Amino acid sequence: MIVGLDVGTSKVICLVGEVLADGSLEIVGIGSHSSKGMKRGVVINIESTVQSIQRAVEEAELMAGCNIHSVYVSVAGSHIRSLNSHGIVAVKNGEVQKEDIDRVIDAAQAVPISSDQRVIHILPQEYHIDSQEGIKDPLGMSGVRLEANVHLISGAVNAVMNVEKCIKRCGLGVDGVILSQLASSESSLSEDEKELGVCLIDIGAGTSDIAVWLDGALHHTAVVPVAGDQVTNDISMALRTPTQHAEEIKVKYACAMSSMASADQVLQVPSVGDRQPRSITRHALTEVVEARYEEIYNLVLDELRRSGYAERIPAGIVITGGTSLMEGAAELAEKVFQMPVRLSLPDCTKGMSDIVDNPIYSTSVGLLAYGSKEAEVTEISKRMMSKTQTKRETSVLAPKEIGSSFSAAKAWQKLKHWFQSYI
Repeated sequence: MIVGLDVGTSKVICLVGEVLADGSLEIVGIGSHSSKGMKRGVVINIESTVQSIQRAVEEAELMAGCNIHSVYVSVAGSHIRSLNSHGIVAVKNGEVQKEDIDRVIDAAQAVPISSDQRVIHILPQEYHIDSQEGIKDPLGMSGVRLEANVHLISGAVNAVMNVEKCIKRCGLGVDGVILSQLASSESSLSEDEKELGVCLIDIGAGTSDIAVWLDGALHHTAVVPVAGDQVTNDISMALRTPTQHAEEIKVKYACAMSSMASADQVLQVPSVGDRQPRSITRHALTEVVEARYEEIYNLVLDELRRSGYAERIPAGIVITGGTSLMEGAAELAEKVFQMPVRLSLPDCTKGMSDIVDNPIYSTSVGLLAYGSKEAEVTEISKRMMSKTQTKRETSVLAPKEIGSSFSAAKAWQKLKHWFQSYI
């Protein structure tokens, strides 16, 4: 069993996946509960967060008919930092071994990181052997110099520890801490898009998370601290209505592009206290919402230009996350970015696809996919280590056996010589 736990600002989602005989993943359990105690991807109340996690996990256990012991958990927030780094080492025996790859990765991550930051991911982009570039897997290749380009992702120590603490307070272990947009990429992007160059924007309630893929590897990650909650707040302020009513209005009637909203459609807006409800056109509501969505997209565009990737993503933009569901969100994005934009649904081939076929589940489905790959890599590594150990034991035993046979033969020759001399 593999379990993904997406602890978001608005919702905690727990998915249980079972790895089938053919290696595919089937979702067998889903649990969801409103998130209390999180703000913009960071824990602000441990007790409330623990309760939300427990409710979601219990619901998933009930549906899957199993007990959950450990989870892969997502992490997000403005505390996330990332950078690209480079490492170089000499190849020991003229042929690249796993030890050489480990050493060059270690060399690449030997960069100064703030003491309040903790490395979450070290993701290889490509390797160079001597003058040959663009190598994805250098194992077994000949050369004398090995270089690696990697993408390092770190998060605030306290922020990550607080998430882990909440999970452990629920009696669960942590299999891995996964960056939210990295998990979403697993479920939302095709391999062709990753190779060609694409930008994923995961628009949640608290943050909008960016991931830029190029040549099949993650090259840039960033977080924009503006997302769905700000849209709700704008509606609440502009229409002078309580936040819970503003959220309902956003989900039911809001549109991200004013040209798509009718000026004839009139909505009833609840007022604060005992005041009478007021009327507003859907077009007027959309103007409020459009301004905030436009700001989110422009902040992402500024980040792409600043990092130098704005002109390196021919596959365009892929939007996902709960806030991307709004009518007109993709159309407005095309207008702002001036490139192809598509709304992505998580790719789930087996099990409850009718439920998880929704951008809200992009991160949690991605956690299952990421965890499945990690488990497979761990299993392969164990097999390789087992084979290596067996070979070493065989090579150690063999000389002893040969030496023992040689000594016995020599002793027998001496014994024969002694008998002959005695006779």
